[in-house]
Amino acid sequence: MMDMKENKMGVWPVNKLLVTMSIPMIISMLVQALYNVVDSMFVAQISENALTAISLAFPYQNLMIAVAVGTGVGVNALLSRALGEKNHKAVKDIADHSVFLALMSWLVFAILGIVFCRNFFAMQTNVPEIVEGGTAYMRICSVISIGLFIQIAFEKLLASTGRTILTMYTQAAGALINIVLDPIFIFGLFGAPRLGIAGAAVATVIGQICGALLGILLNHKFNPEVQLSFHDFKLKMPVIRQIYSIGVPSILMSSIGSIMTFGMNKILIGFSTTAAAVFGVYFKLQSFVFMPVFGLNNGMVPILAYNFGAHKPKRIMDTIKLSLFYASLIMVIGFLIFQWMPATLLGIFNASETMLNIGVPALRIISTHFLLAGISIICSTVQQAFGHGVRSLLISLVRQLVVLLPVAYFLSIAHSLDMVWLAFPIAETVALIMGVAYLIQTYKKEIKPMETRSKEKIA
Repeated sequence: MMDMKENKMGVWPVNKLLVTMSIPMIISMLVQALYNVVDSMFVAQISENALTAISLAFPYQNLMIAVAVGTGVGVNALLSRALGEKNHKAVKDIADHSVFLALMSWLVFAILGIVFCRNFFAMQTNVPEIVEGGTAYMRICSVISIGLFIQIAFEKLLASTGRTILTMYTQAAGALINIVLDPIFIFGLFGAPRLGIAGAAVATVIGQICGALLGILLNHKFNPEVQLSFHDFKLKMPVIRQIYSIGVPSILMSSIGSIMTFGMNKILIGFSTTAAAVFGVYFKLQSFVFMPVFGLNNGMVPILAYNFGAHKPKRIMDTIKLSLFYASLIMVIGFLIFQWMPATLLGIFNASETMLNIGVPALRIISTHFLLAGISIICSTVQQAFGHGVRSLLISLVRQLVVLLPVAYFLSIAHSLDMVWLAFPIAETVALIMGVAYLIQTYKKEIKPMETRSKEKIA
């Protein structure tokens, strides 16, 4: 007889479960993507240099998000597994430490923001408007980043128990508040001070703090399986090591993205600052394609981790197959949009004729790697869910450092900007080969033996 007390991740039909858990995350991430585009759209009204400054700030912002989300990945996987094993003591320890680690991460980035912001921009360009505007923007975003870290920490606590609909509310609330406040602080509407590019940063941190407060409230009221209690909190290094054994590879993976973006910006500025601005615009636009896949991943990871802990191999395989199908479908749609309407997409950012001449072929060439990326991302995420974060890290290393940057650099030597964009599909092809190989290895060594044991029990 079915255990009705078991979490829905162990008993619901897999397709319904995956869709139910992923759709709220996808919606919230699309709202987040919308915020990113609107943010840059308003900044682009100031000047192209202001847009370039936002683009150059992306690696640092991405690094903050990488640490927050990567820590959350470790928390999410461990919490889901502990819930599957019904280990309530472990659940409490992991949840308490997740908040502690979020606060420590904020403190580190606040200090870095005060000390290193100006040098970060000066290393990339000597254009005064870009350096000054970028420094003001990034310093606010890093020093007041407590909302970012707390919001993501509580979203992962909610997602670990399958309550992804609540994470949609926190992300959507933060992003929508940000969108509303952007023009108010950038242009000085309704009596607010006209802050320019710094106003975009102020709107960002206010939105993050609101999202964090809502996350705390929702976890307290609607997440009884993961309740925080710090009156007897004791720092436990084994718990931290467990979280980061899974989380660090994820952090490094996303951090590699920051290094890649920094390196690409250096290569592209060798052609023109407009080329770097186009690359920044591409990253804003591609988030509408990749964010839904990442939302799918966020729904997929706790399902895989829970059913791994509960020893249910069929549910694991069904989840992987469905995720591969949905991710590929999303990527094909994104590819078609980038091929059919690149000029329209660039027009959102007040693109000049020069930006259109560079950006239209860029979007068409880069987007060819979408056709491979969906499968590659799911293969990588399976490794994270099974605790093989190093494999995901290796895939990301190959895609973004070992292959992408060197190929982009050597293609730039030909002095053809269009050739540089080919580095993306080339790197994605290599990453896909690795991802599929690791997925086959995981099936043979971990899932298939579980299937054999299940058949033996039935016999």
